[in-house]
Amino acid sequence: MFARLAILLYALVSYAVFTASFLYALGFVGNYVVPKSIDMSIDMPIDVGGPTNWGEAIAVNLLLMSLFAIQHTVMARPAFKRWWAKFLPLACQRSTYVLLSSLILLLLFWQWRPIPAPIWQTSGMVAWLLIGVHWLGWLIAFASTHMIDHFDLFGLRQALVAFRGTVISGQSFRTPLLYKIVRHPLMLGFLLAFWATPEMTAGHLLFAIANTAYILVGLQFEERDLIAEFGATYQEYRRRVPMLVPRLFGRRRTDDRRPAGAPR
Repeated sequence: MFARLAILLYALVSYAVFTASFLYALGFVGNYVVPKSIDMSIDMPIDVGGPTNWGEAIAVNLLLMSLFAIQHTVMARPAFKRWWAKFLPLACQRSTYVLLSSLILLLLFWQWRPIPAPIWQTSGMVAWLLIGVHWLGWLIAFASTHMIDHFDLFGLRQALVAFRGTVISGQSFRTPLLYKIVRHPLMLGFLLAFWATPEMTAGHLLFAIANTAYILVGLQFEERDLIAEFGATYQEYRRRVPMLVPRLFGRRRTDDRRPAGAPR
C-alpha cells in the first residue's frame, strides 16, 4: 500500500511540474507576464537590440532544444519502453517521462538566450489576428489532450489504477472531434502558437523553425510506431485524414478509433 501511495504522489508531483512548465510556456512564447521570455529578460528588454554574441546565443538555444527533442523522442520509442520496464514499474513510467520533459522545458526557459532583432512587426487588425491565431493554437493543443485521455497522457490514470490495485486496461483506436480533421491536432496547435506572432524576432524565428523541424521528424517516428501497432487500420486512417493541414474541401468517411499520438 505504501508503494502504491508513493507512485500516486509521484504522479501528482510530475503533473504539477508539467502544469507549471505549460503555464510558463504560454508566457515564454507570447512574451507575457513571465520574468524571462523568448524575446526578453529582466536585464534585456525587447527594444534594446540583440545579444552581444549571436553565435553563443544560437548555439546555446539549439543545444537546449536538441536536448528536449532527444529526450522526448528516445523515451517515447517502444524499444526504450521495453528496456526501462526492467527497472521502473509500469505505473510510474509515463509520469517519469512527463517529469523529465517538463524539467528540460524549465531548463530551456531558464537558460534561453533572447535574440530580439526584429524580423517582422505588424500592427492593427493584422496584429490582433495573429494574436488570435496564437491563442487558438494553445487552445487546440490543450483541448486535443482531453479529446483522447488527458490523465492517461500525463501518467495520472496509470498511477490511480495502480493505487486501486487493478489492471490498466488498453485503449481502443479512436478519432474523436479534431482527430477526424487532422491526425495530429496537438502538434498543429503548437505550430500555430509558435508561428503566429505580431512581432517575430530572430530568436523567436529560431525557436519556431527548430521546433517545426523536430515536430515533422518526430511525427515520422510516431507514425511508424502506430503502423507497427495497428497495421492496416492506421494505414487506412492515414489515407483518409491529413497529418497537419486540414482539407478545406471534400468529405471523408471517419471511424471512432484511437487517434495518432494517443498514449500507448
